Amino acid sequence: MANNWYVLHSKPNMEHMLYNQLLLRKLEAFFPRLRVNPVNPRSRSLVPYFPGYLFANLDLDQTPLSSIAWLPGMQRLVSFDNEPACVPDHLITAIEKQLELANQSAQDPFLGLHPGDRVRIEKGPFAGYDAIFDLRLSGSERARVLIQFLHDRQVRLEVPITQLTRLSPRTRSSQRR
Repeated sequence: MANNWYVLHSKPNMEHMLYNQLLLRKLEAFFPRLRVNPVNPRSRSLVPYFPGYLFANLDLDQTPLSSIAWLPGMQRLVSFDNEPACVPDHLITAIEKQLELANQSAQDPFLGLHPGDRVRIEKGPFAGYDAIFDLRLSGSERARVLIQFLHDRQVRLEVPITQLTRLSPRTRSSQRR
């Protein structure tokens, strides 16, 4: 029998321990994690993409189920009608690609923003206003944008980058208030 990807259900908050246990036994494992920017700098910067679950590439004829069933952190092998559920290789590849894209954008929230790009402020006192991205402020997660007030007067405003969304080039400015 060939290797297949299987879904392992871990005990609560024990995904990382189970992943390490699989690696210690030289088993191929995939533990998808998202990069986040926590408010508390001591918090984890990687969180599980599927909390409580990870994947293992196993040949159940060569690796008996009993050898992984009692691993520290293991709760169960996901099964349907007492048959372990296989995950197709193309799905694992798709998850890897999606994670790579998500982690790239989380790593640099300014990715794809250039001076002159149109953005919308989504939160805060200026929520709903369209603006023009001016520049990234060094050493912080803040940006300077230009908002048009009273006819042709543009006002500079500093906002957290998380409050901005990029508008498509076709979107026309529709200022509120």
